[in-house]
Amino acid sequence: MKLRLEIVLVIALLGTPYAAMAADGTWTGYIADSKCGAQAANDGARECTIKCVKAGATYVFVNDGDKKIFAIDDQSKVAEHAGHHVTVRGTVEGDTLKLSSIEMAAKSK
Repeated sequence: MKLRLEIVLVIALLGTPYAAMAADGTWTGYIADSKCGAQAANDGARECTIKCVKAGATYVFVNDGDKKIFAIDDQSKVAEHAGHHVTVRGTVEGDTLKLSSIEMAAKSK
């Protein structure tokens, strides 16, 4: 029984790095700022988001589905989309979104 437990623990420990690997995908959400986070994830927050970034905050992505907040690896890619509802493509590594593309999200009816 002890040997079986040890085998399970070794397998679990060896599998841990794979769980932390990057996840490629497409997500829809808002470009907000790190100061206000999910509170700035709405259509009326553009001016506030820009103001907070000028004051030292950074741009973040707030996922529509779970409201999870992701840091953005390249701030220059999202600056023109501050406060916008967007669809992003890229890779998530931990809490950081590495963007490959960003575009305005389709309007919902």
